[in-house]
Amino acid sequence: MIMQNSEIAAQLSRLADLLEIEGANPFRVRAYRNASRTVANLPKPVIDLVAEKADLAELPGIGADLADKISTLANTGELILLKEIEQRTPALLSELLKIEGLGPKHVKVLYNQLGIHSLAELKRALGENKICQLKGFGKKTAQKIQTGLERFTARRRTKLYDAIQLARPLLAYLRTAPGVDKLEMAGSYRRKKETVGDLDILVTAPNGKLIVDHFIHYPEISKILMQGDTRCSVLLHSQLQVDLRVVPPISYGAALLYFTGSKAHTISLRRLALQKDLKINEYGVFHKEKRIAGASEAEIYELLGLTYIEPELRELRGEIKASRLKQLPRLVVQQDICGDLHSHTNATDGENSLEQMAKAAINKGYQYLAITDHSTSLKIARGLDTRRLLAQLEEIDTLNAQYGSQFTLLKAIEVDILIDGSLDLPNAILEKLDLRVCAIHSHFGLAHQKQTERIIRAMDNPYFNILAHPTGRLINKRQAYAIDLERILQAAKERGCFLELNAQPDRLDLTDIHCRLAKDIGVKLAISTDAHNANQLDYMQLGVYQARRGWLEAENVLNTYNLTELRKLLKRD
Repeated sequence: MIMQNSEIAAQLSRLADLLEIEGANPFRVRAYRNASRTVANLPKPVIDLVAEKADLAELPGIGADLADKISTLANTGELILLKEIEQRTPALLSELLKIEGLGPKHVKVLYNQLGIHSLAELKRALGENKICQLKGFGKKTAQKIQTGLERFTARRRTKLYDAIQLARPLLAYLRTAPGVDKLEMAGSYRRKKETVGDLDILVTAPNGKLIVDHFIHYPEISKILMQGDTRCSVLLHSQLQVDLRVVPPISYGAALLYFTGSKAHTISLRRLALQKDLKINEYGVFHKEKRIAGASEAEIYELLGLTYIEPELRELRGEIKASRLKQLPRLVVQQDICGDLHSHTNATDGENSLEQMAKAAINKGYQYLAITDHSTSLKIARGLDTRRLLAQLEEIDTLNAQYGSQFTLLKAIEVDILIDGSLDLPNAILEKLDLRVCAIHSHFGLAHQKQTERIIRAMDNPYFNILAHPTGRLINKRQAYAIDLERILQAAKERGCFLELNAQPDRLDLTDIHCRLAKDIGVKLAISTDAHNANQLDYMQLGVYQARRGWLEAENVLNTYNLTELRKLLKRD
């Protein structure tokens, strides 16, 4: 079995979790975690690197031993060490680690003292009030675990980034099938929702059976759920379901519209059609029994008196009225982006040097890149104190002298917002920077009002520019902390501050709803990658997808402005 990067990364992460539960050497555990992150963020499949005989040991954080393990895993789907440790430690323990509120140390205690190694056993122990009686737990911890368990069991969706990694090689494989004409991914994937339930693929081809026969031989399929001449449903090794449909060209647009959704959007279109004595379904648009449209989505919208509505907007949030009035936004595209305003280097918890990050940004055609390494309070990330930050600023000056006017490294910092709302570095150093990205990394559990006031007090500092990952949520892992985001946006507008749309796959913070709210209030957002290595600058596309779902246009995005305009926007009165 050939494994995708996301699957290899998951195996390495799982091994690290189980080793930590066993109490293995922390450096060994960290090595596997770092390797997992490196593999997950590679721009090229590991299996291709192996085929090209690339030296995996040259990758960040990968030594010779790990390189050999990763190569074997990519080719065979097996990791002998993981199998060995699973024989010693129940593999289901790694599922417990996905629950918010449970780390390896807690899981180890639950296993050793209560024999808990599955979600069912955890649920039973919570119901019997056994967990709150354990030393180091208590009622608050037990309640947090209970809430985390409920959230975990309620979700069964795949993050968009992971779905993209699985979809791209599958689509490339399908394009080699005999007779393929049109090929498109539909569903929530096409609408670029932050999580995807399954994958829906539409194909037009003269012979549907040939397409289906080709599809079922895709190496990553673990189980065929249903197979017909024009339809097929399968389960991938990742447990993601894929539904394939072969449709005739005259119905392609109607089928694409129907299977893209959202359900609310398509129901509204059907109601609009009924008002015109028309009927819409997945086969076309009909007047009486006569098909009058269906080959393309554009002709269906036009028939209904609407301009074309981009897939990201199809959530029944006013897009149909805006289309009818020809008031749809001109959505931001990646080509509008002039630079990235949140990135890290190996001075703190990043993997690449200043020069390597700059080179990657230049290769993307950017005008600027803000270097926002962590500030001193974030000890786990080796945050910069004043002395180290000043040294970095000198290095940036040296590099900028080499780049001339074509590209600029912006002097910046990701500075912690402390519990009292003060910033982690003195104003005397903050004033030397081009940009301050301010973030909460601690005390997530503050009450709604206190957390909100903490952020607004930070915004009162004249050197506050951008609020990073504003709600602190991690998709499928951690809920947003309690804040009044509308109040924060109003405060940002009054003070000349901005908020970030963090494009990290686990974050996508702000949500699409919050992006729309920011636009309505009149606060520009920075779409930033929070890149911790050069490859992660590619996350910008994820941020753009989220921005489009939030109705953002180029003018609503801070980093679509050129460097001269950006400096003016960042200057607070």
